[in-house]
Amino acid sequence: MNEELKHKFYISTDKSKLDIKAIHDFLQSSYCSENIPLRIVEKSIQNSLCFGLYESNTQLGFARVITDYATSALLKDVFILEPYRGQGLGKWFVNYILEYPELQDVQRWLLGTKDAHGLYRRYGFKNLTEPEKIMMRLNHNAHHL
Repeated sequence: MNEELKHKFYISTDKSKLDIKAIHDFLQSSYCSENIPLRIVEKSIQNSLCFGLYESNTQLGFARVITDYATSALLKDVFILEPYRGQGLGKWFVNYILEYPELQDVQRWLLGTKDAHGLYRRYGFKNLTEPEKIMMRLNHNAHHL
């Protein structure tokens, strides 16, 4: 990403800047959280380290990290709005998150993606080496994602 574009955009972890409606609108139409209720988005933001990508006061991207800041982190809900893709913003955004000072002690990062494997491989993400060790539990009484 060239420096001129970098000066036009900025990243913040200030949750008061987040455009919750824009985040919800994007997430509820995405493959990973289709029809997610607003209250669930709000609760997930409240309990995560969140990153917003902005141009002036307009939010263009979002990501959140669920973490203990030491042993593990789960990168979730990463997106850049369609009109702003193809400018290197996604690479800059992901790199910023992974280099965020408070996350430098994290030993193991996880994420799920349907179609951005190439982007994340640039930052050291790989397919699980021992998927048989990773388990999941679905709560059928909670909102399904």
